[in-house]
Amino acid sequence: MKVAGRNAVSELFKTDKNIDKLLMEKEPQGSLKAIFAEARKRNIRVQFVDRKVLDRESEAGRHQGVIAYTTDYEYSTLDEIILSRGEKDGFVVLCDGIEDVHNLGSIIRVAECAGADGVIIPANNSASVTEAVVRISAGAANHVKVAKVNSLKYAIDKLKENGFWLYALEADGNNIYDADFSGKVAIIVGGEDSGVRRLTREKCDFTLSIPLKGKVNSLNASVAFGIAAYEVVRKRS
Repeated sequence: MKVAGRNAVSELFKTDKNIDKLLMEKEPQGSLKAIFAEARKRNIRVQFVDRKVLDRESEAGRHQGVIAYTTDYEYSTLDEIILSRGEKDGFVVLCDGIEDVHNLGSIIRVAECAGADGVIIPANNSASVTEAVVRISAGAANHVKVAKVNSLKYAIDKLKENGFWLYALEADGNNIYDADFSGKVAIIVGGEDSGVRRLTREKCDFTLSIPLKGKVNSLNASVAFGIAAYEVVRKRS
């Protein structure tokens, strides 16, 4: 797997993932010097190349002068996420049809910053954790647990068995600012166009909405999750 971008590679150094090599632009400047110094300290092979090589190797050419090559992204298991906090209040997010890598990367970044235990994505009809997602998450994908499941329905049933309350974010639900958010909480974020699917929503305990005061009738999926995640944090503070 390739991890591109200065922040993403710097965060990769903070994990125990094996880094095979770095591709770096010649005569590194600024924060690239610090990345190079860290790579040398860890005995990681660094190959200096022209920018056009980096452009060719990275998705959309957004590499900021450095690409790390590591093993394929290691997904966590559903049980690892569910059991990570034991009997204490848990907090997870489920993505129901998030196909845009920018939204998935942003959701993972918010989840990590808000102290969530993990992110659960379905194997089908969903973006996966790729180089672009890691970069967009600013490296958060290297720290927060992400589980890929064959069935979101099974994941929801498993969460319920372990005492989680399921909250769907949708346009016609109850005001999110009236929600309790005590105990174990699972927030479900729907796809960019379809929202939370009907069958998924029917398995939820609550449907919540974020009040909108303008003329646009919806929020970007990752923005909506950001508001919900920090409402959970606020209520628990």
